[in-house]
Amino acid sequence: MKLTIQHKTIVITGASSGIGAATAQLLAQNGANVVLGARRADKLAALTATIQQAGGQAAYRVTDVRHLAEVQALVALAQAEFGGVDVIFNNAGIMPSAPISALHLQEWDDMIDINLKGVLNGVAAVMPIFTAQKAGQIITTSSVAGLKSFPGAGVYGATKFAVRNLMEVIRQESATEGTNIRTTTVYPAAINTELLQTITDEATLKGMTQLYQAVGISPEAIARVVNFAVDQPADMSVSDMTVYPTKQA
Repeated sequence: MKLTIQHKTIVITGASSGIGAATAQLLAQNGANVVLGARRADKLAALTATIQQAGGQAAYRVTDVRHLAEVQALVALAQAEFGGVDVIFNNAGIMPSAPISALHLQEWDDMIDINLKGVLNGVAAVMPIFTAQKAGQIITTSSVAGLKSFPGAGVYGATKFAVRNLMEVIRQESATEGTNIRTTTVYPAAINTELLQTITDEATLKGMTQLYQAVGISPEAIARVVNFAVDQPADMSVSDMTVYPTKQA
């Protein structure tokens, strides 16, 4: 079957490492134009160079998803470099998990601003384009904490549950409005990325580190899932995909 990924322009946030970087490399290998956004310029530049040296098409812009104007500029870069936008992968996120009683208030704000508002900013940046062209795909990283409730992940899980609802409503509204916007929400479990580095609560970090060391798998697993979702025909939307390591209970 011919890859539908070929020549699509795909914007990826949180692209400097982990799931975002792995996805960018795989999609570029399969013929997509990838436009990379994250806060670390050095890592974005290195990843872009790696993709280009391998024969792929890539561009990048330093982007903080908390600010709509910066996400809009990233999308505008995709239009300028490659003539349009077909997919956005809202992948940027942090996971400074802790018990609610610890009252890490600034971390609550940060999770809401990045994990939820950052996704909303991604949606806002592409919605006028996708609505006008009556085509497009919005892919968003949630978490198994957006499907189940876990002690120690109350606020993190709240942002991921919110993403789950948001994406399903976009799917339903698009079907009603006839805009043909496909949506995919990905729910990763223990994937070995830099997420654990955002945890400041010592007890939570210890427990999560032990779990990930025991069962965690590489971010390439999620890259393959995103690749699959993009590669489906325009009349088919793979709306939800949960990914567990085989060893994780």
